[in-house]
Amino acid sequence: MHDAYEAAPLLEKLPLTIESIACYDDVLLVGTKQGHLLVYKIRAIPGANEAKFEVSLERSNKSFSKKPITQLAAIPECHILISLADNVISIHDLEVFNIMACMQKTRGATLFATDLQRETSLTGDVKHTLRMCVAVKRKLQLFYWKNREFLDLQTELGVPDVPKAMAWCKDSLCVGFKRDYFLIKVDTGSLKELFPTGKQLEPIVTKLTDDKLALGRDEMSVFINSEGSPTHKYGLNWSDVPIVMEHHSPYIIALLPKYIEIRTIQPRTLIQSIELTSKPRLICQGSGHIYVASSNFVWRLVSISMTAQIRQLLQGKEFELALVLANMTEEPDSEKTLGIQRIQNLYAFELFSQHRFEESLKIFLDLKTDPANVIGLYPNLLPAEFRNKLEYPDRPPDLIGGELEKGILALIEYLTQKRNDLIKDMGKEEKMISSAIVEGCTTIKSKRQLSQIIDTTLLKCYIQTNDALVAPLLRLKDNNCHIEESERVLKKHQKYSELVILYERKGLHKKALDLLLKLSQKSPGSQWAGTERTVEYLQRLGAEHLDTIFEYAGWVLKFSPDDGLTIFTEDLHEVESLPRRRVLEYLEKTDRQLAIPYLEHIVTVCNDETPEFHNKLVNLYRERVQKQMADYIQSLPEGQLPAMAGREPGDLGELRSKLISFLETSTKYEPPKLLTHFPFDGLYEERALLLGKLGRHEQALHIYVHVLQDTQKAEEYCKRHYNKHTEENRNVYLCLLKMYLSPPDPNTLRVMPSHLEDLEPNTTQALRILEEHANQIDTVKVLHLLPDPTKVSEILVFLENVLEDQASRKRGSQLLKSLLYQEHLMIQEQRMFYQKIKCVISDERMCRVCKKRIGNSAFARYPNGVIVHYYCCKDTKVCPDE
Repeated sequence: MHDAYEAAPLLEKLPLTIESIACYDDVLLVGTKQGHLLVYKIRAIPGANEAKFEVSLERSNKSFSKKPITQLAAIPECHILISLADNVISIHDLEVFNIMACMQKTRGATLFATDLQRETSLTGDVKHTLRMCVAVKRKLQLFYWKNREFLDLQTELGVPDVPKAMAWCKDSLCVGFKRDYFLIKVDTGSLKELFPTGKQLEPIVTKLTDDKLALGRDEMSVFINSEGSPTHKYGLNWSDVPIVMEHHSPYIIALLPKYIEIRTIQPRTLIQSIELTSKPRLICQGSGHIYVASSNFVWRLVSISMTAQIRQLLQGKEFELALVLANMTEEPDSEKTLGIQRIQNLYAFELFSQHRFEESLKIFLDLKTDPANVIGLYPNLLPAEFRNKLEYPDRPPDLIGGELEKGILALIEYLTQKRNDLIKDMGKEEKMISSAIVEGCTTIKSKRQLSQIIDTTLLKCYIQTNDALVAPLLRLKDNNCHIEESERVLKKHQKYSELVILYERKGLHKKALDLLLKLSQKSPGSQWAGTERTVEYLQRLGAEHLDTIFEYAGWVLKFSPDDGLTIFTEDLHEVESLPRRRVLEYLEKTDRQLAIPYLEHIVTVCNDETPEFHNKLVNLYRERVQKQMADYIQSLPEGQLPAMAGREPGDLGELRSKLISFLETSTKYEPPKLLTHFPFDGLYEERALLLGKLGRHEQALHIYVHVLQDTQKAEEYCKRHYNKHTEENRNVYLCLLKMYLSPPDPNTLRVMPSHLEDLEPNTTQALRILEEHANQIDTVKVLHLLPDPTKVSEILVFLENVLEDQASRKRGSQLLKSLLYQEHLMIQEQRMFYQKIKCVISDERMCRVCKKRIGNSAFARYPNGVIVHYYCCKDTKVCPDE
């Protein structure tokens, strides 16, 4: 509770009985039971410490009425005084109080209510509209003020009982009867029953300043709007049943049987109780003044200054009401805003102290309070040296256990929203605005520093509540956690996975890799053992960190060559972007054996067509094959021949098979450069493949036929290289035939097998080649190549095949000739058809497009006979319309 008003006595022991009061400006009007109207001038005594007033009786109108003046209403905007005496409404001039009209129509009236509406036009002119409702027995008469008189607003409205209290609310009238309250729509006359008046049969209807009504029900006041709907979840409870009420924002003043009680609607708080020397029963307000009267006494309720009230409220920690009053002060806007912000900060701190974390942090968020000040309310979230610089209105609460977790969850939501807002404003150049809980306390002005504190605090909060969210936070691109502080916290809680992510996001790759190496050695059998984590990390680094990759890939390659190789072969964008030439050089220096699988990967999987890599792979294959071949030959028993190429036992056969397959399929290596490295006395099949790539078919076929003595591979070679459209490959079968019929001198072919001396012709194989490939060999050249003793019967099948092939070609040519001739005839027929059509251009022939004569101009004719000028023919496929 605090003092909001002070009761200043104005009239004491008045010899007349007061029946009604009204006021405007500094004038108090008193209506008496004897029918006198007393007009008092109220002036404040300047310099007085207490609320004291000079009261002067300006006028005493004894002939105002012969009967008691039961109700008064001063309307200074219309310069009239409305009175109810002797059950009739009278209108008086507000200056001299002469009667202007006595409304005989209202004879029998017991109550009236006025409604003054103010409208401001676009030009700034203020227009007042006055309406009045008069209760006459069980009827309501409605009037409006115009041209210095009251006119009928509409026809009378019937009501179920005699009204005891009523008030306007927009276009509705709330009427209180002996037992019930009703809401009446003025325009339609419809009645809506609200609720009973309770045990106390006298209704109370009080108009509030915000187009709401307060209705009395025993010791409670219920608040409704113009539709009759409740505006507050709970009513306002009084210490006793109110006699009458008046709303003086933000307070509602009720006259109780023994004293005056002052409360606020929101929050629902008892503010003050004022005891008077006599029981009050009347209250009125006007021009900001409030008067209370008993039968013979009158007081003015003088408002205590807003500043003093706010000071009292802050001392009592009644911040909600202090905020209401702060919004009503008449200070300059800048000072007013600062004052409100200060109170809100104190209120939010008090809510936090009451462990109402969500409400508190919402206010801090709306106020844009410095997040560092908010975080400092929690233990162990800010560095001690920084937290010691912060000031608070009181000692922050000690949070432990469930309350601490509840508070941290609310803080996480607050920081997340604050972080999102900060990200939106990060690109803007305007100065960051923030306030402290205690005025003058340190605040953060740098957006980057603020972002760092928010992210680091979120990290600590997640560790305490839900550590699964730590890694997603650290992976954010705009993560701005403080490195040293985050490192300390993560190490303390042994969050090594998250620590690696922190190092990676901050570009501290060597720290991350050192930690992974240390953990792999220190924790055998754990999730950190082995090379998997290091390999994954190195794969993500990319070409800009190639030196770091080379530095830390060494121990992985030594520990597990296969896993280490995936650093350079994994299907990731970062891995594929690595410079392959440098990677190959590194692998050759580290472990030459790994160069082959790396080259196989980039050639076969990545489809790299660089000749250098293809050449390198062939040479590496060759070197390993030669080395293992020498050991293999020495291991053979005397007299045993080596296995066929690619079928050797162990790795040699597999490796040589890869070499042969690669030489057959790849088209990007350079045979001239490779051929010089292959020996003359070994690796014959590989040499034959290279010779074939160079188009040196005789040497290649010599190796297959006479060195390897493999006729099947010789034919496969011919099949692979034969192409009738190219000069160098057209006669490959003829070369094979020469190898069989006229073996060359081995010395001329640069092959040095030990078993080749005198080579004999192989007529049988030659004749078989002729029979099977007759259409792929030049017949004339074959006949010149065959030995003279060859019998026709031996080449009969060959000749038959040749003749059959020639006959087939002849028939195909004749068929094609006939088809072409038929097409020619069809075209000629079409030509004749179109040429026989005549087109006569007369002097009257007009162009369909421009409507001018064709004359001697060039013209165009559409298939349907339409004629247009040539230059009018825009689209040959679309005929112009009529």
